[in-house]
Amino acid sequence: MQAFTLARNETTGDQLWLCEHDAVYTQGVAGSPSHILETHGIPVVRTNRGGQVTYHGPGQVVAYPLIDLRRRGRGYGVKEYVHQLEEAVIRTLGDYGITGHRVAGAPGIYVRLSNPRSHAMLPQRPRYRAVGSPAPAPDFADVGKIAALGIKVSRHCTYHGVALNVAMDLAPFANIHPCGYAGLTTLDLSSVGVHTSWQEAADRLTKHLQAQLAD
Repeated sequence: MQAFTLARNETTGDQLWLCEHDAVYTQGVAGSPSHILETHGIPVVRTNRGGQVTYHGPGQVVAYPLIDLRRRGRGYGVKEYVHQLEEAVIRTLGDYGITGHRVAGAPGIYVRLSNPRSHAMLPQRPRYRAVGSPAPAPDFADVGKIAALGIKVSRHCTYHGVALNVAMDLAPFANIHPCGYAGLTTLDLSSVGVHTSWQEAADRLTKHLQAQLAD
């Protein structure tokens, strides 16, 4: 991704890479090692994406959009891009009858623990706040994280991306503070009653990412 981004120019086409990683912990550029409690032999890789520590492994769809944001038009920035990534995940979950939610102050997509199919808005959802006001402290009451985001933008071009948990061993998440939050519950589609293949989930996420990120 770094090499592709470094070598691209204004004529280079955008790409979307999808993969399924072997077991690995990845640490963001400003990540604190204190958020890694145990590794149990799982390698830790430092990256230049934003965010703290997360886990990647079999049964998780990882999508890396390599996008030149300048093609989205003037005024389209990182916040809009992150919103579109999250929206693609929300729509993918919706295909399975699961309602994805945003939590104020904590990028990523969450599912209500008490009722994953409930459309009721979360009390801790993002709300309008005045420019310059501090972000609220995230409230993870009755939610678990099903998709994590970590991006990098270099010369207006994006890499890294989003990881959707489909059907994976969730135990390694207990050895870290996921995304820097102690005790944050991590879910996958199988734990909320959706049984699907990696490929089907990847195809659905691809469709929604392409729709959200279309020129």
